[in-house]
Amino acid sequence: MIQVKNLVKSFKDGQTETKVLKGIDFQAQQGEFIAIMGRSGAGKSTFLYQMSLLDFPTSGEIIIDGEHSHNMTSEQKTNFRLTKCGYVFQDYALLPELTTIENVVLPLLMQNINKKDAYQKAKEALVRIKLGHRLKNLPSQLSGGEQQRVSIARAIANHPKILFADEPTANLDNESSQAVMDFFLQLHKEGQTIIMVTHEEQYAKLAQKIVKIDDGKIISQIQN
Repeated sequence: MIQVKNLVKSFKDGQTETKVLKGIDFQAQQGEFIAIMGRSGAGKSTFLYQMSLLDFPTSGEIIIDGEHSHNMTSEQKTNFRLTKCGYVFQDYALLPELTTIENVVLPLLMQNINKKDAYQKAKEALVRIKLGHRLKNLPSQLSGGEQQRVSIARAIANHPKILFADEPTANLDNESSQAVMDFFLQLHKEGQTIIMVTHEEQYAKLAQKIVKIDDGKIISQIQN
């Protein structure tokens, strides 16, 4: 599903260049649940952003679902992200002025899915994540755990090929964190490919494989 070859990512600040990723090689098979771990600043979130086409590598190759990302135009990457990827972020990334169902339906409408079908898909995703009773609430009227579940519903509403999650439990209490992880495990059981960055070992251990990054390089890959 994902193949990464000699991935390098550098950031420039004036004359100073900082190399965050230093030649990473990596593969993820269809249906795998992979946790990426590492200390703060090790490069794990940067790695996720390159793989998920949210950012552009300095050099190297990313092949995702058979597509060579370096051959894609910006418009093609946007379309790929919309149609084939789902994203869950630690800060939820919900639009505060939109209701729960409107937050979930927006990416579907951006794919030109007709309004009736888009709302049906959004409602089904929210019911599945046990938020069918919160369709008309604003994010400010939801707990942190509920907001994260809305972001998961948004990510899975169109059945993405790959679900990317960046520290999905970082801002949640233990109960909400476990609910998120239980749902990820259910999705994995159904064949969903999941790539998750986490600093919490107890949740990384629930994944099929743990990839550890340090100083911009993969230092180990362990099957659970």
